[in-house]
Amino acid sequence: MKIRVWLVSGIVFGALGMAFASAPAQAKNKTVKECTAEWKSAEAAKTTGGKKRADFIAACRQEEAAAPAAAAPAEPASAPKPMAPKPMATAPKPMEKPDTTGKKTGSPGREAYLARLHGCSAEWKADKANGTRPAGMKWPQFWHECDQRMKAKGM
Repeated sequence: MKIRVWLVSGIVFGALGMAFASAPAQAKNKTVKECTAEWKSAEAAKTTGGKKRADFIAACRQEEAAAPAAAAPAEPASAPKPMAPKPMATAPKPMEKPDTTGKKTGSPGREAYLARLHGCSAEWKADKANGTRPAGMKWPQFWHECDQRMKAKGM
């Protein structure tokens, strides 16, 4: 609802602005009827500025009489200057792959954990392929038992 009011009042005030700009130099004062219509649209848009109706209409009628005297031909706006094109950026360099040969990742404890995990995983897959895995055993139980075995071996 508010959007419609603002839209209508914007159209009305825009049309009035164009009418003032193209009015002849010896225009007549606005009628009370015209100023009342402006008051209603301003009141609906809540842009009366705290004025009472009578004060608004009086100012509206005086504003028209003063407008032709104050109106002066406006200078045409100069065209905006075109922006200079931005310089082309150079192509990004491809990322180099890190050299992983001979480097260890993580602490010795982490490396031992990963070795046990990969060993138990390979054992799990082999047991599954051969069908020698105990019935009902899931990976968490198998991992726990295998990890305990490998730690006992010193891994």
